[in-house]
Amino acid sequence: MDAHFDDHLEDALSEHRAVENLAQSLQTLIKSGEAVLPPVVVSALHGELLGHPLHPILVHLPLGGWMIAGWLDFAPQPKNADPEGTARAADLALTLGTLGAVGTLASGWTDWSTTRAQARRTAVIHGLLNETAFILSGTSILLRRRGHRRLGKALSGTGLVLALAGGFLGDQLVYRHGLGVYQTMARPQS
Repeated sequence: MDAHFDDHLEDALSEHRAVENLAQSLQTLIKSGEAVLPPVVVSALHGELLGHPLHPILVHLPLGGWMIAGWLDFAPQPKNADPEGTARAADLALTLGTLGAVGTLASGWTDWSTTRAQARRTAVIHGLLNETAFILSGTSILLRRRGHRRLGKALSGTGLVLALAGGFLGDQLVYRHGLGVYQTMARPQS
């Protein structure tokens, strides 16, 4: 595989005027929202109180919960498994992951508000993939509780795939663009 396949894929996704326009519009909206929040909340969402970005710490909550739910929902179960117990465990993991996504998304959008250039475009795609995964997972929880388990599993499985695709772009943001390693508007970005 080409050593730079990931960079080419990111370029193909993010190098479009429509993505730039969307990113500009959303960034203005996010910054307006941040302006009404107390500065300590914005600082906390950036992880400044920790001395470390908050988003990469929190991302393990939704991904972990959603991956466990996906395993329980779709992996072959042992013959002696309790299907109802497995279903309850999957629902619990999905719920915990989805609840954990709230802070993850808030901190991610807060960090994104200071990006620019290709990093901003890539990050808006990353964020929208993960927002969609969050919505699908939340909808899955509701459907499961209303007895529509099969459709709920399909939605949460789709959400997990989108979250993993978003994770690929998150890796690009860190390892290609240096986001989260003190590269913000005040420091160079590619």
